[in-house]
Amino acid sequence: MSTSRSSLGALTIAAIGVVYGDIGTSVLYAIKEVFGSGHVPFTPQNVFGILSLFFWTLTLIVSLKYVLLVLRADNHGEGGLVAMLALASQAVKDQPRLRGVLLGVGIFGASLFYGDGVITPAISVLSAVEGLEVVAPEFKRWVIPLTLVILFALFAVQKRGTAGIGRFFGPITLVWFAVLALLGVWNILSHPSILLAVSPLYALNFALAQPGTTFIILGAVVLCVTGAEALYADLGHFGKKPIRLAWFAVVMPALTLNYFGQGALLLEDAQAVKNPFYLMAPDWAQLPLVLLATAATVIASQALITGAFSVTKQVIQLGYLPRLNIQHTSVRDTGQIYIPFVNWGLFVAIVLAVVMFRSSSNLAAAYGIAVTLDMLITTTLTFFVIRHAWKYPMWLCVGATGVFFLIDITFFASNMLKLMDGGWFPLLIGGCIFTLMKTWKDGRAILNDKLKTDAIDLKSFLEAVFVSPPTRVDGTAVFLTAETGAVPNAMLHNLKHNKVLHAQNLFVTVRNHEVPWIGLSRRVEIEPLGHGCWQVILNYGFKNDPDVPRALEQIRSHGCDLDPMMTSYFLSRDVVVPTIGGGMSPWREKLFAHMHHNAGAAAAFLNLPNNAVVEMGSKVEI
Repeated sequence: MSTSRSSLGALTIAAIGVVYGDIGTSVLYAIKEVFGSGHVPFTPQNVFGILSLFFWTLTLIVSLKYVLLVLRADNHGEGGLVAMLALASQAVKDQPRLRGVLLGVGIFGASLFYGDGVITPAISVLSAVEGLEVVAPEFKRWVIPLTLVILFALFAVQKRGTAGIGRFFGPITLVWFAVLALLGVWNILSHPSILLAVSPLYALNFALAQPGTTFIILGAVVLCVTGAEALYADLGHFGKKPIRLAWFAVVMPALTLNYFGQGALLLEDAQAVKNPFYLMAPDWAQLPLVLLATAATVIASQALITGAFSVTKQVIQLGYLPRLNIQHTSVRDTGQIYIPFVNWGLFVAIVLAVVMFRSSSNLAAAYGIAVTLDMLITTTLTFFVIRHAWKYPMWLCVGATGVFFLIDITFFASNMLKLMDGGWFPLLIGGCIFTLMKTWKDGRAILNDKLKTDAIDLKSFLEAVFVSPPTRVDGTAVFLTAETGAVPNAMLHNLKHNKVLHAQNLFVTVRNHEVPWIGLSRRVEIEPLGHGCWQVILNYGFKNDPDVPRALEQIRSHGCDLDPMMTSYFLSRDVVVPTIGGGMSPWREKLFAHMHHNAGAAAAFLNLPNNAVVEMGSKVEI
């Protein structure tokens, strides 16, 4: 029991660092943006109303929707939008058209994650460094350069992995939440009556008295729940219990106390609205607070960058992006990966965001649209999971998700008012990523159809070959092929040019499935074809790391003994040639051809030994 409690405690502290870093730094700018917008007249009654809106937004969206409902929708223990998408698409697999729509919606949501991934580090680190202006106004000109230096350092260390510094994330973030709570209590003591704002009546009265203003400021109120998606995304790393315990025992109380403390400060001094978070602290504590806030925002950004790597890998496995160079940064934890293209692509976009918007207030105008749209997509997918996978009655499914759908769509509609003020930026990023994903998926389908049309049946071909067999040479040839039952182009080229056949021939197809993990017991399917030939299917989930040589070790019990020193891997490398007519529009065909040409090497992706790979090319017109 003590071991179990110790493990739960360690996981809870780790979850505080990784899961709640983003939502924990929203205190830096959320209140400031609501009252700094100029839409809310500054009166004590309005302060109570806004704080009540904050408290009930946290309660409804985070506590009820994510912590209590969405965390239940795990996909073999895994969470996140991609896992939810796989769960929902599997639940409606008997309805192809609906499944196609859900896949499109879910992949668009995954694309928006990258837009959020650009804005979050930019606004978090920038808002923390802006605290220097409170310490000394002359520091203002150093805010943007210092922000860019911190961000560059953060992205530069990604290739080293987070194993070394990751152990400090939880304790530092725990200190951060303790400081948030202490600052809140210190200021609440001057106006204890501010705690009455927990009553929903204040939020209700504010909304009824000023419905137009309420709708407008919801775009700023939603800033208090940015990062809520991380609760679900990190389910597989920590489990439900530590995430729930961390929220209710530490994060929710600390955030509530801090927001209410900022409200108490505003009742005391309306001028504090320029930066209520830093002005909560006494003068001597402001510089240390800036340093702690910067550390907290770096940790929050780190969690999002790691999430971008993880989502990219999953999307590649699902077939929506070409292979990329994926480096493992830990020999023990396969989940710790580094993708150079994603890392520096994010960095360039973040630098662009910081330079374009120049302040956290301007970035706040760009923030929210991608987040609320992702929340809306999660709610929609949740409905299909609990209705079609869990088979709950319709009235219960509508009741469980309908309220959250209305809340999400209201927040999204409010954020759309910020579209021209910067909201277009994350949408543009998400739209570009979605175009790439859709083009790759459609292009692969067209390419596979073309290859199927030109394919020769494998069994018939082997029968014909062995009527008058070519010279057999020692060793094993592993032919990687996208489709089972078809003769690989690499084999045709090998027979044509070398006029030999190996003693053992494996025709291997790697299949990726819409589940996170597939265990070794279900990894291999094998069918003997005679004459020392076998058809092999290797099954992987979207979180598994493909490793063909390791998987093939399992087939020895089927009479095929592989000697690594005598095994060659043959790959067909197709060169895509866009043609006019049919398929996709010309510009998308050219884009697909470019993506196909620059895709990472299949040998590295499948973990094939470099000195045993033979690639044979062919041109394919689409």
